[in-house]
Amino acid sequence: MTGTCFKVWRVKEVRVVIAIGANLASYAPIDGKLLAPAATCEAAVEALRELDGLSVDAVSSWYESEPVPPSGQPPYINGVVVGKSSLAPEALLDALHGIEAAFGRVRSVVNAARPLDLDLIDMGGIVRRDTAPLLPHPRAHERAFVLLPLRDVLPDWREPGSGKTVQALLDALPPQAIRRLEPQAR
Repeated sequence: MTGTCFKVWRVKEVRVVIAIGANLASYAPIDGKLLAPAATCEAAVEALRELDGLSVDAVSSWYESEPVPPSGQPPYINGVVVGKSSLAPEALLDALHGIEAAFGRVRSVVNAARPLDLDLIDMGGIVRRDTAPLLPHPRAHERAFVLLPLRDVLPDWREPGSGKTVQALLDALPPQAIRRLEPQAR
C-alpha cells in the first residue's frame, strides 16, 4: 500500500473479547473463493490469529441466531474469540475494521446484513463511554448471540461497567432465537 501510513499504538498486553458474526456470503481475501457465513467466521478467526499484536487463546462454539433487532435478514452465525492484545483500543478496532473490509464489509445503514462483523466487546476491563471505541461494547449485554458464546469460553466474565456476571446478564435477557451449532453443522 504505497503512500498509506498506519499508526500502531502498543500498550501493556490485556485480555480481549471479540465477537464474530456473519449472515451474508463473502469472498476469501486470499483466493477469492466464495464463503458461506460459517466459513467466513472460521476464516475470520484465522485472520485474527495472523494479526500482529493479538494472540487468540480460545474460540467459542458457533451459534445461529435471528437478527437483532428482528428484520427480514438471513440468520447470523455468531461466536466469540478470547485472546490477548498489546494494541491500543483504537489500533485494535482499526485492525478489526480492516479484516471486515477484506471480507467485503461495507458500512452502510445500522444493523444492515453483512458478510462479517467483528466487535470489540471487552479490552482489559476498560470502561470508556466518551471515546471510540466505547468499552465494554454498549449493546453486548443485550445480545444472547454475544453472551452465550462468551459463556462458553469465559464463564467467569463480568461486564466491566456493571460488574454483572455473564450468567446474570443472560438470565436478564428476553427470549431470543438462537441455537448452538454442532461441530459437523458448521
